[in-house]
Amino acid sequence: MLGSIVLIVNAVQWVVAEAVTAAAWTDPSYSYATNFISDLGVPDCGTQYQGRVICSPLRSLMNASFIGQGILFALGVVLLSRLTYGRRRRILVALALTHGVAFVLVGLFHGSPNGPDAGLVIHIAAAAVGILCANTVAILAGAWRDLGLPTAYRRFSIAVGVLGIASEALVNLSADTAGLFERGGVYSWLLWGLVTGALLVVKDRRGVAVGQNVAV
Repeated sequence: MLGSIVLIVNAVQWVVAEAVTAAAWTDPSYSYATNFISDLGVPDCGTQYQGRVICSPLRSLMNASFIGQGILFALGVVLLSRLTYGRRRRILVALALTHGVAFVLVGLFHGSPNGPDAGLVIHIAAAAVGILCANTVAILAGAWRDLGLPTAYRRFSIAVGVLGIASEALVNLSADTAGLFERGGVYSWLLWGLVTGALLVVKDRRGVAVGQNVAV
């Protein structure tokens, strides 16, 4: 149950931190459609990158959220991996830990062209790896029956992971929709974590209730 709660907390903290950080932009205003999520963590106010003017007053909040997300998602999945076994468990743990390290790097190395070239490369590469790993976790959670959740959930889990990867692949399709597609690749696993966590909490409580009734 702890893993479920961690995944729920993770999704909520990201959405709140992103919304608060985005709202702090005043000139220019932040666009969920055209601005990348990484723009919220860039420390250089007034810098221009790929035609976007970036100025994020609360960048420290978003970078902390990036790091926290990596740690929380990894922790949540590792805890849930106890519901599976053997090779499957090792795969989930490896994906979760890789994602966690990747997003810690995303928060430490910013998506800014004004910093060292290596920093930008690390940021982009880490984000790509982290996004791929998290969406793969969602796909595998649906493909395997180990969580003991309904078929509808399994279909959702696979679909959201596949759509997340597909959305991320289309990020560079157009500058006008780059932010939307990037969010499709990120919100996918956040939604997966929220839904998975909620369903497992409900399942656990029902199991406890049934056990209590039987005892009575």
